[in-house]
Amino acid sequence: MKAFIRATLAAALLLGGLACGFAAAAPLQGNPVAGGKKTAMCLGCHGIYDYKTGFPVVLRVPKIFGQNARYIANALAEYKRGERKHPSMRAIAETLSDQDMADLGAYFESKGTVTAVRGSGSGDAAEALALIGRGGCPACHGANFNKPVDPGYPKLAGQYSDYLYYALEAYKSNDKPFIGRGNPIMSAMAKQFTDGQLQAITQYIEGLPGDVITVQNSRFR
Repeated sequence: MKAFIRATLAAALLLGGLACGFAAAAPLQGNPVAGGKKTAMCLGCHGIYDYKTGFPVVLRVPKIFGQNARYIANALAEYKRGERKHPSMRAIAETLSDQDMADLGAYFESKGTVTAVRGSGSGDAAEALALIGRGGCPACHGANFNKPVDPGYPKLAGQYSDYLYYALEAYKSNDKPFIGRGNPIMSAMAKQFTDGQLQAITQYIEGLPGDVITVQNSRFR
């Protein structure tokens, strides 16, 4: 019994030390000016309003102007490591250093809207809110889906519903060559819902006022 207690205490101390180590590792500081000079491969999709990509599925590319800088950097790193499957995004991310990712995140965060803009989503609000409550989504993404509890989480309010639906479906299945996301928390959350329920959630979220927008690049006007 004493040996078990000693082993348990040792494990707790080890985990505590690891947690402190993670907390001490501050994210890289991004430079928005430098990031603005590195957007050439981003604006061809994210700089065109309502632009749709055709592979691996047809959907509107997400709005990223005004998104949290740390989330953008984290997402790019996940594409680079293959934890998020998307051929085009991985090819781009593989060319970026950690500092490049931080700079891009800082740039896009700095270019958001000052006043939240209501999206064009629709759907049964009562049904969506019941599902959202069941999933515990506000615990991370905030009650209004526009102010996450941590800058490493994305702002979702006003985001395109087809992109959100695709992302949630990707968390549900990670065994396809070009579609999948490996976050275990999001995977467990998404798997409890049917496809129809996920559509109800994402359509509701698109209709919420949020900071994320698409800034039309002057070359594509």
